[in-house]
Amino acid sequence: MEFSAEQIADLINGQVVGNKNITVSGLSKIEEGQPNTLTFLANQKYEPFIYTTHASIAIVAKSFTPTKATPSTLTLIKVDDPYSCFAKLLEVYNKMFEKPSKIEKGAFIAETAQIGKDVYIGANAYISDGAVIGDYTKIYPNTYIGDNVKVGSNTTIYPNVSIYHNCEVGSHCILHAGAVVGADGFGFAPDEKGEFQKVPQIGNVILEDNVEIGANSTIDRATLGSTILRKGVKIDNLVQIAHNVEIGENSAMAAQAGIAGSTKVGKNVLVGGQAGISGHIKIADRTQIVAQSGIPSSVKKTDTTLMGSPGIPIDDFKRSHVGFRRLPIILNRLQAIEDKLK
Repeated sequence: MEFSAEQIADLINGQVVGNKNITVSGLSKIEEGQPNTLTFLANQKYEPFIYTTHASIAIVAKSFTPTKATPSTLTLIKVDDPYSCFAKLLEVYNKMFEKPSKIEKGAFIAETAQIGKDVYIGANAYISDGAVIGDYTKIYPNTYIGDNVKVGSNTTIYPNVSIYHNCEVGSHCILHAGAVVGADGFGFAPDEKGEFQKVPQIGNVILEDNVEIGANSTIDRATLGSTILRKGVKIDNLVQIAHNVEIGENSAMAAQAGIAGSTKVGKNVLVGGQAGISGHIKIADRTQIVAQSGIPSSVKKTDTTLMGSPGIPIDDFKRSHVGFRRLPIILNRLQAIEDKLK
């Protein structure tokens, strides 16, 4: 499918500089731009590539003024924010590849399940008793939807996702391949012989609207009550969220991070990759946790950036790191002083 510069400008409220009738049928990075593709310039360090790119259309900021001639084959579309406008176009482009509404052969749907309108359910998907699937939702092949699970409208559940019984997924959510929602929390109690006895996990998981879960991430069901990811939470691949955790609105976690049980994370919190957060603590709103940091106790002050393990304010960590790097020099000087004293 092809789009003209004029059509694209109309979509993103842009101004065409060049041939408004030129068309594109694909997307490319500016440094690898090919004819008949659309690219964008948002970071000024990539500006040199706009003078050599072979792309046909480039989205640029309204403030962009070329310092030399751009290729004669290149049409510019000027907008307020090139990155967000390109993201909007990516979304439109992505929708072109979505599955059409249908129920494929081999999908199992229990008689008591409720299926909304214009839903896609792929082959070998399993929809259990009492499940409710909202309108326009897409469930890809080999996905398991457990008993009494509720899934909102316009949600996309990719292949091999498992959602255990009684869990709830909101509208406009995305669950990537291999994600597991509602597996048992890690609850065991040793008996008098020191043998672990399993503590039944009878709660559930609630994902509110606009939540995205990365591939192979796991969100455990609560022992009692609910594990909750509030509106707008974004979880990367390979993330572990334990039982009874609550994550506030618009917080995000990068890959391989983990949160132990019953911790409460505030709003707009950012957690870097491989960071670990202990259980039964609270993390204040707008906390930022640098990658590979460990947080063993509550963070009470908002707008704090923590680094290291145990995590401390980032400025303190940087000063401490300078001191740590100087330790060999300090030790040598100390040895020299001791030798003189002797």
